[in-house]
Amino acid sequence: MLYLHDAYLASFEATVVACRDNAVALDRTAFYATGGGQPHDTGVLGGFAVTDVRKEADHVWHTISGDAPPVGTTVHGEVEWQRRHQLMRTHTALHILCGVIWNEWRVPVTGGNMEPLSARMDFEFDPLPEGFVPQVERLVNDAINHDYPIAVSFLPRSTAVQDADLIRTKVSLIPDTVQEIRVVDIVGLDKQADGGTHVRSTKEVGTFRVVKTESKGKGNKRLRIEIG
Repeated sequence: MLYLHDAYLASFEATVVACRDNAVALDRTAFYATGGGQPHDTGVLGGFAVTDVRKEADHVWHTISGDAPPVGTTVHGEVEWQRRHQLMRTHTALHILCGVIWNEWRVPVTGGNMEPLSARMDFEFDPLPEGFVPQVERLVNDAINHDYPIAVSFLPRSTAVQDADLIRTKVSLIPDTVQEIRVVDIVGLDKQADGGTHVRSTKEVGTFRVVKTESKGKGNKRLRIEIG
């Protein structure tokens, strides 16, 4: 999964290692597979449109708009860059939001989902503080403009589970079979165990806006956000 190491890689060559109907698994891929609230990439693989990407066991399966090429075929892949980059900006914005809310109110995130330049995220507020929306917009946009660098690293599980910040993001829920934890660190603001794609620094995100707040039951408040 090449995107785990380089989110800016949009073009690659790979070999088909398994196929079924109109889906192929490759020996390497830059296409992000749906997971962690982030939707899959789209693009072109072997001349066909990629319509879905899912990880199953040891394979990342790419559904394409034509017949799957046979095992052993070398194919060229191109990730649709605009969509990928918008998802990178959005995902990083959500990490900034999590960091700001944790640092200011010590409230954890309880769930979330995203599309390019829009997302929702749930927090353990009950109720939302007075004047919350303008305050959180200001704090998040200040953090974006601060231009924090973003670093990706890989830690042994035994090391990662001792980090209180990573425990807050539920490293303990990652299956015991996963012995290496990928960490996304907005250096000086927020650090989380995460498998998604991110920009290199916060200023690349753009402008953050809360478009709606919703109550999803006691102790669970939802923010709907947009990135401009």
